[in-house]
Amino acid sequence: METQALIAESILDFRPALPDGGVLLALDIGTKTLGTAFCDAGWRYASPGKTLPRGKFTRDKEALEALVAERAVAGIVIGLPRNMDGSEGPRAQASRAYARNLGPLGLPILLWDERWSTASAERAMIEQDTSRRKRAERIDSHAAAVILQGAIDALAGGAF
Repeated sequence: METQALIAESILDFRPALPDGGVLLALDIGTKTLGTAFCDAGWRYASPGKTLPRGKFTRDKEALEALVAERAVAGIVIGLPRNMDGSEGPRAQASRAYARNLGPLGLPILLWDERWSTASAERAMIEQDTSRRKRAERIDSHAAAVILQGAIDALAGGAF
């Protein structure tokens, strides 16, 4: 029998599941792609990873399992797309379901508010003079890095 992993919405609940730090994987879950990002084990910086095409969940899970094994991931941060007023719509519910489906990986999962992550990532890419085509290809992974940086800043800074 597989055990369900912790799914937290608070740094206070997530932090104790990572007593020794460790590499974290962030996901920006789009309808067509999965943006990934990773941080170092000391939680100092987040970097964009691959943008994976979405498919059937079993294929997504296999690709994520490979990334988890390759990077020795200790936990997962999933962007939770809330509305500007803080309410949740269908996309937030889809992210929650995705987190539940990843539970059997056995890693702690943090649902992190991702409001403004895509806009922030796009602004940074424009400042770096990234072409419109390359921005379209990479935006989800850069958004995942923005999501992850917010989470690790809170984790490392003790802002919980």
